[in-house]
Amino acid sequence: MNVAPIVHPSANFGARPAGAEIDILLLHYTGMASAQDALARLCDPAAGVSAHYLVDEAGRVFSLVSEAARAWHAGAAAWAGESDINSRAIGIELANPGHDLGYRDFPAAQIASLIALAQGIIARHPIAAARVLGHSDVAPERKLDPGERFPWDRLAAAGIGLCPPPDLSPQDPAPALAAFVLDLARFGYTTGEGAEPAPTFGPVAAFRRHFRPDHLEGPLDGIDGARLGWLLGARDGG
Repeated sequence: MNVAPIVHPSANFGARPAGAEIDILLLHYTGMASAQDALARLCDPAAGVSAHYLVDEAGRVFSLVSEAARAWHAGAAAWAGESDINSRAIGIELANPGHDLGYRDFPAAQIASLIALAQGIIARHPIAAARVLGHSDVAPERKLDPGERFPWDRLAAAGIGLCPPPDLSPQDPAPALAAFVLDLARFGYTTGEGAEPAPTFGPVAAFRRHFRPDHLEGPLDGIDGARLGWLLGARDGG
């Protein structure tokens, strides 16, 4: 599938730092009532936000900022010890009202266009599968997007990102919370120093929203441990 982006320039961007490598693909939902509203906001100088692309629910792709430039979409965020995510990332916004305005499934046409767009981006930049992320992964204490309805499995089947197989044998025994949080940090999540995590701890919730979206609540179990172990192995080539 060929995606021909509609050029709709945003003034909200800056230069990437010299030598910065583009090695993160960051996915968002717009969290606004319509794609038109989101497009207007992403191009409004007063808003001070942008992304490289917006994909509406009909599958139209809008090109807002050159991939060579630094768009403003991640905000306060971090991954694998890096805090300036905007300098390393290409950001894609997906039109969806989000959790506050009637969160719903992402239409097939939208996901098909996203897959084609993302495949092109990954072909142009050294983005590893483990660095195809959601906004909630890099900002787990303040963001939910693209959320538990996002079909990460469909992207992974197309060679974009990682998705653990659904039939992994549960880890036995279930991981202790403190050890699980340490492994989340190994994978890339920012877990904080001196934190006293609970099952609702932001990085744990973000992990589940991305990698176990059918089980967002409750204590850790062997499936959580198996999926995180698989992800660490896949990232490290195991």
